[in-house]
Amino acid sequence: MKITANDPKRQTWLPVPDKSDFPIQNIPFGVFLTRDDVITIGTRIGDTAIDLGALHQLGYFEGIPLTDDIFLQDTLNDFISDGKKTWRLVRNRIAELFDVKDKSLQNHDEHKERVLFAMDEIEMQLPVQVGDYTDFYSSIEHATNVGTMFRDPDNALLPNWLHIPVGYHGRSSSIIPSGIPVHRPLGQKLPKGADNPKLGPSRLVDFELEMAFITTDANHLGEPIPIDEAEDYIFGLVLFNDWSARDIQKWEYVPLGPFLAKSFASSISPWIVTLDALEPFRTDSPKPLKKQLEYLQYKGKKSFDIKLQVAIQPEDKVETVVANTNFKYMYWNMSQQLAHHTINGCPVNSGDMMGSGTISGPTPDSYGSMLELSWRGEKPVKLKEGGDRKFIEDNDTVIIRGYCENKDIRLGFGEVSTKLLPVFKKL
Repeated sequence: MKITANDPKRQTWLPVPDKSDFPIQNIPFGVFLTRDDVITIGTRIGDTAIDLGALHQLGYFEGIPLTDDIFLQDTLNDFISDGKKTWRLVRNRIAELFDVKDKSLQNHDEHKERVLFAMDEIEMQLPVQVGDYTDFYSSIEHATNVGTMFRDPDNALLPNWLHIPVGYHGRSSSIIPSGIPVHRPLGQKLPKGADNPKLGPSRLVDFELEMAFITTDANHLGEPIPIDEAEDYIFGLVLFNDWSARDIQKWEYVPLGPFLAKSFASSISPWIVTLDALEPFRTDSPKPLKKQLEYLQYKGKKSFDIKLQVAIQPEDKVETVVANTNFKYMYWNMSQQLAHHTINGCPVNSGDMMGSGTISGPTPDSYGSMLELSWRGEKPVKLKEGGDRKFIEDNDTVIIRGYCENKDIRLGFGEVSTKLLPVFKKL
């Protein structure tokens, strides 16, 4: 089925600001609370939020096999379960309805009053109920930087890294949408020169610039997903700040990996941009440095040219952009990650989330964490209004943005913005 929603020549009758992340060619999906305190599933064009529940009730999705309540829910999980054919039909229909040539809704003021909302009239929610969350470690630049800092620089990558997309199972209960602040976490740390740990607030709180993909129901227990089918089960992507407490992690991660240092909070952007919308921005992945096993070998372009940016904004001050990088730098792509995740028969469900791992580029200004940008605090990052940062301080807001652009269109993800508050309770 053709993706008609991506037509770069399509114009909308809704106002769209210049350089908006949300032209009519985007049509992301999210969940929001309306001015009438009703939670609904919706989309966005320009600065207008569109209530898909109301649109469905008014008959605008006639001919598409949808249950009556598919958009009247507080998560996208059931809609995602309907699969790629339904996602594409719905997105194509939305593009038609809001095309400047289509008058069916455009000339119906009463229906527009029910369906359309200004962005300041709504409150974005977490778009999916995340049942399971996996975080990968798939940027070769990031893995090399960390290995260089903490191990032998000549053997920065562990022996398995070039053979498998390394990952771990994370905590889904602390995944939050943009705008929800997080507290500096408490945990055990081992002070320099000490023999025993102490409990206290993390002093090395860090962001991790990532993206995450959301899956549909993909397989049954025991059934691997072939790599050439993996994209059929990926609904879309969000921006992802996988907060990290470096000092807590250093003490706790041996032998089983991250625990409290990662589970205190992970922030995502509220609009899920579909894989269909990203189709025009496909690009090649980095070439493997070692031959990969057959189940991880793929054909075609499996990565996407997504420009990413991180800014730090101290309280009541202007922001400073500290990093610019790109999703295309990821050594292991999403198809490989999903194929590896399921090669042992692990089932993947609707609403599951897979984090890319920290995305770092080849230059120091493209590193995806303060650990790298300040090189363990040895090279503090200068801020616009004076001062500097080795790691994130109380009342700093971390803002991650991402967008795609070619000669025809520009579309993006909005932002994930999160303020770090002081520790919740001092002991």
